[in-house]
Amino acid sequence: MNTFLKIAPVSLGVSLLLSSCFSLNPKILNTSQENVDNIPLKTSPLTGAQLKNWNHADLLLDTIPGMSVDRAYNQLLNHKKNTTVIVAVIDSGIDINHEDLKGHIWKNPKEKLNGKDDDGNGYIDDIHGWNFLGDIVDENLEFTRIIRDNKSRFENVNPSTLSDKDKSAHQLYIKAKAEYDKEIQENTQTLQQYTPLLAKLKSAHAFATKQLGKPTYTTKELLGMVAQSDTEQQQKQILLRMYGNVEEGKSMVDFIESFEGYVSTLQERKATHYNLDLNPRKVLGDDENNLSTKYYGNNKVGGPDPKLEDAKHGTHVAGIIAANRKNKIGIRGIANNVKIMAVRAVPNGDEYDKDISLAIRYAVDNGAKVINTSFGKYYSTHPEWVREAIKYAASKDVLIVNAAGNDAKNLDTVDVYPNDQTMSIPEISDNFITIGALNYEYGSQMVANFSNYGTKNVDIFAPGVKIYSTTPLNTYEFLQGTSMAAPAVAGVAAVIRSYFPKLTAAQVKKVIMDSGNASKSNVALGDDTGSAFSTISKSGKMVNLYNAIIIAQKI
Repeated sequence: MNTFLKIAPVSLGVSLLLSSCFSLNPKILNTSQENVDNIPLKTSPLTGAQLKNWNHADLLLDTIPGMSVDRAYNQLLNHKKNTTVIVAVIDSGIDINHEDLKGHIWKNPKEKLNGKDDDGNGYIDDIHGWNFLGDIVDENLEFTRIIRDNKSRFENVNPSTLSDKDKSAHQLYIKAKAEYDKEIQENTQTLQQYTPLLAKLKSAHAFATKQLGKPTYTTKELLGMVAQSDTEQQQKQILLRMYGNVEEGKSMVDFIESFEGYVSTLQERKATHYNLDLNPRKVLGDDENNLSTKYYGNNKVGGPDPKLEDAKHGTHVAGIIAANRKNKIGIRGIANNVKIMAVRAVPNGDEYDKDISLAIRYAVDNGAKVINTSFGKYYSTHPEWVREAIKYAASKDVLIVNAAGNDAKNLDTVDVYPNDQTMSIPEISDNFITIGALNYEYGSQMVANFSNYGTKNVDIFAPGVKIYSTTPLNTYEFLQGTSMAAPAVAGVAAVIRSYFPKLTAAQVKKVIMDSGNASKSNVALGDDTGSAFSTISKSGKMVNLYNAIIIAQKI
């Protein structure tokens, strides 16, 4: 997947009087700051039902650092009037026929399925959105493309002979080459280590299954097995060593399946992400370096695969935002009156700046008021195109909710794309909010160990570990990443824009950041450092819908 699409292995101190126009109980107030860090830590494991819904939970009522979604609906939003909000999901594709998304998919009111461009926007039959990738699924990473496209130009060049413009491009090439060499080496070494280990583990599992007469077993049963040879003794020892890695509630079968998936991912990266001979863009017939050609791709917003396997990420994101809250099946989305516009622009690999720029503009021009961007990368050849699109969205009062990334990096020390600012460029707009990921364990472990962070470049945190949501063909899965935290906030933004339609995108962003739950806790970070929670994002807070509604109503 795209660099950020890798599935990753508290309250504001205000006492607001509530306006009578919203008919709220004046005793209902947001969790006061002084109470947040005094809430007892939850010591018992989450039940299955709690885990599937933890991002909706309330810290005060459940001692789970969710976003107080259910509390907001039950105490503040029931029977209140609202308007429909269009939320664009720029992603890998969406299963628009999923049982839990029915009635919540955007339909272009000016377009008919007739092979004609009825609304004159240049995109034929864009009934539910647009697919800027066409039939592309697998792609290079950006640094691979930089090397591939510039190798003949810069391989043996003397930098002193280059123009200033070419020197800048050459420096990017050298940086990309160093990153590429490092990644290739690590990927190759890991494959060489894990491929034979997987084979040994599968052989050992077959031995245990045969002797015990079943594929699932405990460590006690393993210890009781009789090894008839040195080989069988080695297999027994492998299983005992590896059993410590089996997640609670899972079996060795599940662990081997995950292990196989990881090895397959490493092999896939070698074949696609790092493949200098791969250039899928040729199939699309579009020049990624020419922004003037805008009309390419097709209307297959789920992607080319009839099984919709490539649309898993986007479908999961869409469900977090908009799954039906009333049909009593599957899950409940954050927002109750939204339409999801599907915009496919994120391949299995790094996205193109051109596609993202046009995808943002497409969403804005077709009525989206919130855009979710659960993707990202650390190299960009045309970042200015995306920044101009972000500013265009700002000019049209559209909020963009962006995933911070899953590499446990401090984004104040490394450039990331897309973003509304970098280390060298100050903030360009007030309509772009970047989201880090929370774990469901309140306290020192409440920041996801994979989440990027940054006092300047991450705005706020939201639930992103083990999030249960929709996946293609009427299925549901737990996935995790800042990719899941961003749509949680996109859902919150959609709720605010639905019930308070006069608030601007900038005001919605401010409400979300100001109303979040703060905490004085010190937290562990995935890069083996630690910090006060208040210092790892611009707001120092975690998103809370209940508090946001109170403040939004006051504004």
